[in-house]
Amino acid sequence: MAIDVTGGLSQDWEFVWAAQPEDHEMRESVNAWIWDNSGTFGAPRIGIEAAADQWDTHDIQVNLAFADGRTFYIYGPGAVHDPIGSDGRPRILGAGPLSFELIEPYGHLEMRIDGEAVATTVHEQMTGFLPGMGSGERTRIRAELDIRPIVPPWQNGSMSEEAHRVLTTQEEGWLVGIPWRFEQLCRVTGTIAVGDEVHKLDGGANRIRRQGVRRLASFWGHSWQAAIFDDGRAFGYQTFPPRKDGKATYNEGYLFLGDGDLVPARVVKAPFMNTLQANGEDVSLVLETADGTHEIRGETLTSTFMVMPPEVGGGMQLQQAVTRYSWDGVGGMGMTERSSTPDVLGS
Repeated sequence: MAIDVTGGLSQDWEFVWAAQPEDHEMRESVNAWIWDNSGTFGAPRIGIEAAADQWDTHDIQVNLAFADGRTFYIYGPGAVHDPIGSDGRPRILGAGPLSFELIEPYGHLEMRIDGEAVATTVHEQMTGFLPGMGSGERTRIRAELDIRPIVPPWQNGSMSEEAHRVLTTQEEGWLVGIPWRFEQLCRVTGTIAVGDEVHKLDGGANRIRRQGVRRLASFWGHSWQAAIFDDGRAFGYQTFPPRKDGKATYNEGYLFLGDGDLVPARVVKAPFMNTLQANGEDVSLVLETADGTHEIRGETLTSTFMVMPPEVGGGMQLQQAVTRYSWDGVGGMGMTERSSTPDVLGS
């Protein structure tokens, strides 16, 4: 049975804005959390945020992480690339050293990097890190990657009426990004060069496409995971810790069983972050569908962190990691992203 990797979504969602939106709260983004199947290195977030209120530049984030603890990052604004492709359609979201080009909607993207990254380590990041802190050695990063979707896209709010209700009536919708956001698991091949080191990448990615309004001021933590397994199955979910006001929070996910459509799911056990650990941490989870529960084992392999001071975002602690998973004895690779506030750490 052929997999419909469009999921019935409009091809228009894959094209970027050709000009600055009139509403200055609007923003769009292309992101990818990328891993090599060896588990020895990955890019636990590479992305571009194009905000309408600063249209001459777009914000860039590039994270590279290696199993030996080395990390490299590029953060900050970059001069905007021409979005128009050779066919006259807006296919390119690019800024400074980074670009994503849409080759085929829901079929093929090309990602390129050529710029100077700051070298540091995951342990240095865990002691307190924000982009621009420190003065690590500058290292040239180059990458050419082909990203090809292999699982139908998950549009946030489409798996249940409750998830849709929360996203459209509560601040969780501003945190995720409204009016629409989707993510999609992909196969990735290509090369990443760090200085004189050239690494061939054969692995996967969770790529995200988003347009709308996003506000992060009230963020109180989250847990987000996704993976592809060796037998073709996959999963993804995102949820937030319980709200202090007692309201139900956002909790939505899916299983993919190797063919057909995504199966709606919700997480009943999430590995919310209460400590900072570079690797080897148990991030197992349990998802529930109409047919029952599914336990998926997970262990982090490589991570990057942002550990913010109290005056920035209330001291939010953010981890972005490459993770090895196991589901019914079948291995898989994927991503984990989690955040917590300082009062939760160590609890």
